Amino acid sequence: MNETLELLKWPAIACLLLPGLLVYLGLHIVRREVIFVDLALAQVATLGTCVAILMNYAPHDWQSYALSFGFTIIGAAIFALTRNQHHHHVPQEALIGIIYVVAAAGGILMLSNSPHGNEELKETLVGDLLHLQTPAQVLKPFGLYVGIAIVHFIFRRQFLALSFEPERIEKENISARWWDFLFYALFGLVVTTFVQIGGVLLVFSYLIIPAVCANFLAKRLVPLLLIGWTVSTLGSVTGLYCSNRFDWPTGAAIVCALGLFLILSIVASKLLPKRQTTK
Repeated sequence: MNETLELLKWPAIACLLLPGLLVYLGLHIVRREVIFVDLALAQVATLGTCVAILMNYAPHDWQSYALSFGFTIIGAAIFALTRNQHHHHVPQEALIGIIYVVAAAGGILMLSNSPHGNEELKETLVGDLLHLQTPAQVLKPFGLYVGIAIVHFIFRRQFLALSFEPERIEKENISARWWDFLFYALFGLVVTTFVQIGGVLLVFSYLIIPAVCANFLAKRLVPLLLIGWTVSTLGSVTGLYCSNRFDWPTGAAIVCALGLFLILSIVASKLLPKRQTTK
């Protein structure tokens, strides 16, 4: 029993500390209506990891991280340049989907001749939270997230205008393209870091599911954040418990737990008086 608790100690701390920033960024993504941009950036980051593996670096080496982030910056630049583009018959979601598919296919091709290709592809998809067994593995990314959160707080007027009040962009003469690139670059840094920890599916789930749950139940930013953080925490605790109790893969268990809370949020939104869901 003590060995099990020790094994889950740092994965549990990671699931409680790290998703907070993901939930906040997820609210931006949902409001921008580019739901799969995080999945695409996560897959682009994974493509960078696949390149690193092909160059004989381990997935958690700093070289792998650098390549992943480099690929992600390219993706961030593409998304920033194509936002509000004039070719309305080519929506940005189509470009996001294309980038995701091409990055996924590229990763498969690169690892197809690797002796451990299937295992490596699986780890990039679902991750392995149980490899988190030292304080540095959790506290280093947490410190990075705190730094990114501070940048978002300092420039909150610009970032919030881009996502929540786009009509303010021209009125306040905000350079939309530059701030959009900075948003996606910071977003890509978060995604790159978490892909190394939890894999593509868990990144997408932490970013989108709590944000969607919150949007079913609230409208203003502070309640949205509080509900999102609550869902993220409850989903993490439930998933970790089920993973330990039933010997399930940790990441997949958390994703399914978050999916359950999404269903509960939808039901709650139908049961609550309409005046409460529009505040």
